[in-house]
Amino acid sequence: MIIRIDKLQIELPMPTEPDPEAAAAVQELMGGRFGELSTLMNYTFQSFNFRGRTKVKPYYDLIANIATEEYGHVELVAATINGMLNGASDGDDVRETSLASNLGKGISHHFINNGMTALATNSLGQGWNGEYVFNSGDLVLDLLHNFFLENGARMAKIRVYEMTDHPIARQMLGYLFVRGGVHALAYAKALEEITGVNVKKMLPIPAIPDADFKECQPYINKGLHGTLYRFSPDDFKDISAIWKGEHPIDGTPLEVVDGPPEGGSPADPPEDKAVSAPGLNPEELQEMAQRLMKNM
Repeated sequence: MIIRIDKLQIELPMPTEPDPEAAAAVQELMGGRFGELSTLMNYTFQSFNFRGRTKVKPYYDLIANIATEEYGHVELVAATINGMLNGASDGDDVRETSLASNLGKGISHHFINNGMTALATNSLGQGWNGEYVFNSGDLVLDLLHNFFLENGARMAKIRVYEMTDHPIARQMLGYLFVRGGVHALAYAKALEEITGVNVKKMLPIPAIPDADFKECQPYINKGLHGTLYRFSPDDFKDISAIWKGEHPIDGTPLEVVDGPPEGGSPADPPEDKAVSAPGLNPEELQEMAQRLMKNM
């Protein structure tokens, strides 16, 4: 089961200017082969399908626990895309050309089919594919795949970072660089425990440390690169058998923290009448909601 908390994992700055083209680039971090939907669904299905888990519980706990954090990463990328699309319409009147300025910009599906919000697609508008999920059943092979997936995701994030300096995108990227680094290191340590191969010596991939990105510094200063959150009140406690010691780059002690991060405000994208979201007459919907709440 999953317990959902209505907060983003960090505070995101609300943009003052839309950027549909950059939003399209960020879509790669959602529904691309190395996007957050891929990390979420790979680890989720590996945890669902994990055979003999009681005999190798620390490894099951690690995969299942990281899967849970990835849900929040999907939410964070969606909030970023939505923020970059806020204000992209040219007016409220659907009888006019209130979306015309977006022709040829970004992904048309953002405006035509999705109410000017995030899609489950890559940067080309192609849908996320379940064939991206790798679940061989062989623990070493699945962990090796997960290590590869986290580093492929880092490569994609760096390239999106190079494509946009939009403040909300950069804030999201700074956090996900650090958290993705935690996951890559966790899988490397798990592989080392099983095989004796010092996989963590390969990190970081690509070979530029998180500390070189200014947006990462606040999270590194808080020690988040050495923190593995435990996303359960009572379960997944055996991750501490793997997540221990020191960070190989700067010696920060590795620590398991019980519970999710403190988080920031919940996502709350504003209404937009140009795409009838949440309707052409949101005031009427608000009155209906208020009546419902009075009857509770």
